[in-house]
Amino acid sequence: MRTIALLLGATSLGACSLAPPYVRPDLPVPPSWPVGDAYLAQSEAALPSVTYRDIFRDPRLQAIIEQALVNNRDLRVAAANIAVARATYHIQRAELLPEVDASGGYRLARTASGGSSSNSGTGSTGNGGTTNGSFSADIGITSFEIDLFGRIRSLTTAAQNRYFETEAAARATRLTLVGDIGTAWLTYASDKSLLKIAQDTAASAGESVKLTKARLDGGVAPGTDLAQAQIVLTTAQSDLAQQTTAVAQDLNALQLLVGAPIDPALLPASIEEAAPTVAALPAGLDSGVLLRRPDVVQAEYELRAANAEIGAARAALFPRISLTALAGFASGPLGSLFTGGAFNYSVAPSVNYPIFRAGAGRAGVQQSRAQRDVALATYEKAIQTAFREVSDALARRGTIAAQTSAQRALTAAATNNYRLSDARYRGGIDTFLQSLDAQRSLYSAQRTLVATQLTEATNLVTLYRVLGGDSMLDATASGPKPVRDTAAPTGNR
Repeated sequence: MRTIALLLGATSLGACSLAPPYVRPDLPVPPSWPVGDAYLAQSEAALPSVTYRDIFRDPRLQAIIEQALVNNRDLRVAAANIAVARATYHIQRAELLPEVDASGGYRLARTASGGSSSNSGTGSTGNGGTTNGSFSADIGITSFEIDLFGRIRSLTTAAQNRYFETEAAARATRLTLVGDIGTAWLTYASDKSLLKIAQDTAASAGESVKLTKARLDGGVAPGTDLAQAQIVLTTAQSDLAQQTTAVAQDLNALQLLVGAPIDPALLPASIEEAAPTVAALPAGLDSGVLLRRPDVVQAEYELRAANAEIGAARAALFPRISLTALAGFASGPLGSLFTGGAFNYSVAPSVNYPIFRAGAGRAGVQQSRAQRDVALATYEKAIQTAFREVSDALARRGTIAAQTSAQRALTAAATNNYRLSDARYRGGIDTFLQSLDAQRSLYSAQRTLVATQLTEATNLVTLYRVLGGDSMLDATASGPKPVRDTAAPTGNR
């Protein structure tokens, strides 16, 4: 038995691997971000380590994010998927070691008359027959595959990489969730601002309708002035109803992301209040930071798993050596069960080598290579997609500040123009049409400014998400941290 144990240990430790060595592919994108008129000059050589609290600095938004990290159902699904992948890996890894089973039993048999017995486990039935009883206790190894060619080890490596892949997918889910909550919170703020604009415009238009009706009744204003004033009022009332619905739907969307009711005290009152609380994340110069994005990490672990499966497919072309061993005791009387004379053992090695499979083995290798090529293309596409997303966000970041500044100036000018036009109309100097045009221009400028402020704030959220680094979210991961050495452990847990 000692010899058998030594043989098993030597063959398990000495198993080779037929998987091709893994080499990370070169980045299929330029080494730095685009430059030009649409982009800001980047001064940082590398992307710093940040947390969502560094980007979302409003304590109310931080509280909502923390609540979502506990209650969001997508995160619970991701955590369950990690548990499934971890268990699958442990199941596959267990095949590296033999399964040892123990059994014990008692057997009672009756023989016809004429039978004889010489042990104390035999007795007469009183009707010409005898009964024989025997006890047994065994421990053994059942069909343990000696992994000489690394088939099981390659499958274990593939399972381990898919475990890490699932954990990376969970981190991608967390990162997306935080970004979605930030966007939803800002969208709620912008709709609250639009609601306030619609309320103010409706109130102002109502006063204009009253004034115009009074002037019409006094014979000073024509009926067309009243009709035009009513058009502005009903338009504002329609927008008011629409924005009331939008605010309610924004809250519903935010509660779905959080997975629980939200305290109204945590909600912003306007985009002017919420937008300045989102900080800018410097993108750095090196596009290699994309390799830390969770979705890119996930795609690379799938590539590693597919690479390992090539080794398993190659090993399937070679013979499989299995070992079955049994050692135990058997005796009639229980008292002599564990004596030296009751000991017995058996060892049965076997070799299985398929002679004819109609090319299925080589087709399996070709299939695994093709799956590796698919994983490689998917990995490269993930990097290219990430590069495009970051480049788009940087292009928007490079111009949005100028657009917001111009829109603020336009809104200020429209406000002054409306104030003067309304005063001239009330003084009988200008026609109502001029005042009406000024009011419409102000309303449009105010709404456009809110939309621009929302775009500027959500652009910062987009940069946080597409650059893909948040050390706090990585720390909350329930699975293992990504590692580059994917050699399967040999112990049992």
